[in-house]
Amino acid sequence: MKRCSLILMMAATGFLALTMLSGVVQAKELANRLGIGYRSSYVTFTLPSVAAYYYPSSTFGVIGSLGVDTQDNNSKFAALVGIRRILFKEENMNFFMGGNLAIINNEVNASKDSGFEMSGIFGGEFFLPGLESLGFNFESGAGVTNAGKTRFRTMGDSFVNAGVIFYF
Repeated sequence: MKRCSLILMMAATGFLALTMLSGVVQAKELANRLGIGYRSSYVTFTLPSVAAYYYPSSTFGVIGSLGVDTQDNNSKFAALVGIRRILFKEENMNFFMGGNLAIINNEVNASKDSGFEMSGIFGGEFFLPGLESLGFNFESGAGVTNAGKTRFRTMGDSFVNAGVIFYF
């Protein structure tokens, strides 16, 4: 009985010390911030694009990106707009869901296919401590493309493809 009381008292003391000494966890606040960077998340093809993110409120964001490659007989073009809703926030990380709509053009061996792409996504954006203005994104979801023929596909992108954004 004494041993059980001692263990319980030590656990309670440890819990109180942990809760009293830990700092307040603050999520990354992006309200009224503009971010510029790159992304390469398209369902149909990989195309590095210049991207802009803007959060008019603490939970809602809009994104846009533009990618162009004028290679002879293999050109690519994509213009994307999207929305994000931050679902919950962790320290140095925001989890979101949203949707994207893109106009695309893909030329392969001088045969061009133009159309649109829609995707529903969920993912996260993490920030390194001490480097809070640089966001690294990862995304997953599903998309449909109608360029030449209709294609449904699941997708998943690491921060290397989903984007790196610098917030002002």
